[in-house]
Amino acid sequence: MRVVMLRREGRETAAIRAAHGYVPIETINEASNSVWPLTIRELLESGRWEQLHRWYQEEGRAGFGKLPAVPVDEAELVPILRRPGKILGLGMNYMEKLIELQGSADDAPVLFAKPDTSLIGDGEPIVLPSQSRRVTAEAELAIVIGRECKDIGENEAPLAVAGYAASLDMTAADLLAQNAKYMFRAKSFDTFFSLGSELATPDELPERDRLVVETVHNGSAAYRNTVSMMRYNPWHIVSFVSKVMRLLPGDVIMTGTPGSVRIASGDKVECRITGLSPLSNPVL
Repeated sequence: MRVVMLRREGRETAAIRAAHGYVPIETINEASNSVWPLTIRELLESGRWEQLHRWYQEEGRAGFGKLPAVPVDEAELVPILRRPGKILGLGMNYMEKLIELQGSADDAPVLFAKPDTSLIGDGEPIVLPSQSRRVTAEAELAIVIGRECKDIGENEAPLAVAGYAASLDMTAADLLAQNAKYMFRAKSFDTFFSLGSELATPDELPERDRLVVETVHNGSAAYRNTVSMMRYNPWHIVSFVSKVMRLLPGDVIMTGTPGSVRIASGDKVECRITGLSPLSNPVL
């Protein structure tokens, strides 16, 4: 199941992707006499995301072709979540990035956080702050939590994950270079986190380790790597973070980048991940 958030008649609503476009949840409710919540956040927080996924697999998918849909090229997509409970990131999770930052392979996962005020969606501009002269952007596979969990093992992690999304993480690299203590400040400027418009359940991307993550700068892939080359796989990450803090539905965890690019006004940066809609942002 692939669910997006789109702006429709002045409101933001969830819709399920079908072969002929995006079928809004409102349309599904009318056709099936259901009362599914109308946003991804409400679906996650109400505990009904898994129910919707099960219904889609067992009943809904077969009849989707008959329901009215918003054509893909006419849809105005917005971020899957506007106010995630937590936005967490993992640093140096690919060996190339570890070498670039001169980290140690013996380190535990490097965690950081970003405020929800840094969040933008596909097509929205990244605004370079006056305090920085060198801003970087990096593509990352993001995990969205689907159910509350604490102190879970890797084997339990798949049950806690609602799905995957594309994301871009921006950093004021010159501030961070001054002092590692400045990491939160360097990553917290407005527009420094872009979250994709599509949330895909794990079964939509069954060959997870073969997914290719690309940081694309002005149309060219600057860095690419596969999930199999992560130092810590997504289930390990969820387990590790859950042993630090309680994870709640709608929390977002970025899983690391194959590489970052320096961005300047007039640029365009993208996150491209196998099987997910691309995420693209211009730079102001």
